[in-house]
Amino acid sequence: MTGMAFLFFLLILAIAALIVVKAFVVKKVVVTGSTHHPEEVIEQWLLDDENSWSSLYVYFKYKFQEPRELPFVASMKVSLKSPQVLKIDVYEKEILGRVYIESLGQNAYFDKDGVVVEMSSEVIENVPKINGLDVKRIVLNEKLPIEGKSVLKNLLSLTQLLKKYQLEPESIKYGGEGNYTLKYGKLSVSMGQAQHFNEKVVRLSYLMPKLEGQKGTLHLESWTENTKDITFEKSG
Repeated sequence: MTGMAFLFFLLILAIAALIVVKAFVVKKVVVTGSTHHPEEVIEQWLLDDENSWSSLYVYFKYKFQEPRELPFVASMKVSLKSPQVLKIDVYEKEILGRVYIESLGQNAYFDKDGVVVEMSSEVIENVPKINGLDVKRIVLNEKLPIEGKSVLKNLLSLTQLLKKYQLEPESIKYGGEGNYTLKYGKLSVSMGQAQHFNEKVVRLSYLMPKLEGQKGTLHLESWTENTKDITFEKSG
């Protein structure tokens, strides 16, 4: 390659580099899937250094390294919608309930397997607080150490059903003889023991709109396929 050809080649490279620098500038960030953190927080969390003005830089940065851990977020994926638009897909940790640990002043948030996925003093909306459990020691990323073989299994079954039908209560109380009580403001729902949970929650999904604003206790503990006994006890 002659000297002139080499200079021409360098000139082409310089022009190409300039085009890339000018074209791949972050002007917009689109965030999807984040219900816990505002979009601005996600954007600031990922675009966290002096080179983050370049969309190409940000894209390749997270192509080869994981984003810093963010509370309640399982993972994030960065892609390019266009040279000037970054897309961030947020995949949040699936949370079914929380157990408040008084000695720590924190909530232990657990997933569908009963594994503690987050410890935080923050109270998340639509995540029921579980009362009445005998929990002595909580370890992050390990299952809730609940005494009683079937207690955790039944609790997870109930919380999953309530989430499925969008009936998450403020709290779930595990009481004597294995009874479960749901609390929705001034309304209590006595679910009884861990039998016919699926049918009871389906029935509850039909009854809740009619009980809006009511104060009292809905009794589902005696419900069976044969009796279908349901009563509502109003309180003053």
